[in-house]
Amino acid sequence: MSTTPDAVEQPDSFAFTGENLEKAKAIIANYPPDRQASAVMPLLDLAQRQHDGWLPRAAMDHVAEVLEMPPIRVYEVATFYTMYNLAPVGRHHVRVCTNLPCWLRGSDDVVDTCRRSLDVDLGATTEDGMFTLDEVECMGACVNAPMMQVGDDYYEDLDAASTESILAKLRAGQTPTPGPQNGRRGCEPVGGLTTLTEIKAGGKSRGKGGGKSGGTA
Repeated sequence: MSTTPDAVEQPDSFAFTGENLEKAKAIIANYPPDRQASAVMPLLDLAQRQHDGWLPRAAMDHVAEVLEMPPIRVYEVATFYTMYNLAPVGRHHVRVCTNLPCWLRGSDDVVDTCRRSLDVDLGATTEDGMFTLDEVECMGACVNAPMMQVGDDYYEDLDAASTESILAKLRAGQTPTPGPQNGRRGCEPVGGLTTLTEIKAGGKSRGKGGGKSGGTA
């Protein structure tokens, strides 16, 4: 099933919990008194996390009130960035990057696997409410393409088999290990480091002729 913002039943009100209000105040304190509107993005994220992963209009209005901003300015931010959800999403929000680096590395296979495994199309939520599937633009993990984000976790260096395994574990209530799925460490080359593979005595590299670099004659 797919839900659009216009079709969503909106709550009548929203307010930060006491705990989240204190978090909001701490975030706002990071900005000068005349620049507190800069806190709009982290406050929208805080509101979204409080409201089951999506932002009702009342939450945007509350953020506007807290920051003393015109509501339209908050709406502009919330409707521009894809990390804000204006309609309910599943328990696991699967976002597959389909930008150029990921596409060149096989994001089509990742998307097709998600569609087949979840039995939904892009922009839709499974009937049991467990998964929402979306495609997004670059999320800054190009060196580990292709990748997808689920909640706060990045799953990288994907192929059809690893994608299906991740979704199966999530469906079973498990937490798949985030990061590269092909065995490599971080963004190192797949075959391991190719430079700076040795540390010399004293932590200094050796220059030509065997002398330590960085010294004085």
